[in-house]
Amino acid sequence: MLQYLVRHGESVSNLEGRVQGQADVELSALGHAQARQVADWARELVVSRPVGAATISEVWSSPLRRARETAAVIAAAIGLPVSVDEQLCELHAGIFQGHLWADLEQEFPDEVAHWRSGDPNYVIPGGESRAQLAARGRKVLETLAARSGPGMIVVAHGGVLTAALGSMLGREHPLLAAAAERPFTKLPALANCSVTELEWPGPRLVAFNETGHLA
Repeated sequence: MLQYLVRHGESVSNLEGRVQGQADVELSALGHAQARQVADWARELVVSRPVGAATISEVWSSPLRRARETAAVIAAAIGLPVSVDEQLCELHAGIFQGHLWADLEQEFPDEVAHWRSGDPNYVIPGGESRAQLAARGRKVLETLAARSGPGMIVVAHGGVLTAALGSMLGREHPLLAAAAERPFTKLPALANCSVTELEWPGPRLVAFNETGHLA
């Protein structure tokens, strides 16, 4: 089983520099363009495979709008429906959600200090901890990987995907080391509409944060 993990295209909140968490925001104009580009990549992936070779049989998405909009374009390009799993949602950012990144330390100095300490068990008031996010992300990717079929595309979010990868592969993995040092910051480890490839059983990380398909 191959899992192609795709972070959604740029959202309106990404563009504004706003913490989105589980806020249900739409793609920006650039995000829509990125979705079309990653859909072109998916189409090429499918049509370039020899007859009988492993291909994509499913497209899964977070229920949040920015992911669903990205997944819909990909699925349409390869003639598949989109299935939704609630566990693919982004980190619930609690009281941080909806605020500008630039304003966080002024508005929530104690809470931001606790979060930036790196404590995996610190729960954002009204939200989740890193540990909870990692456990949720790992479980859903493992569950999806156990399905029959040669391959799938999973469209989700930078936070949940990197947390899951860190849990499964270890934070010391050379491709994840930089990402593990900067969780939930303004500069996510995964670029919008990047592709990360996992091979199961394992998992084995085949590719991380690939963006060559984007203009």
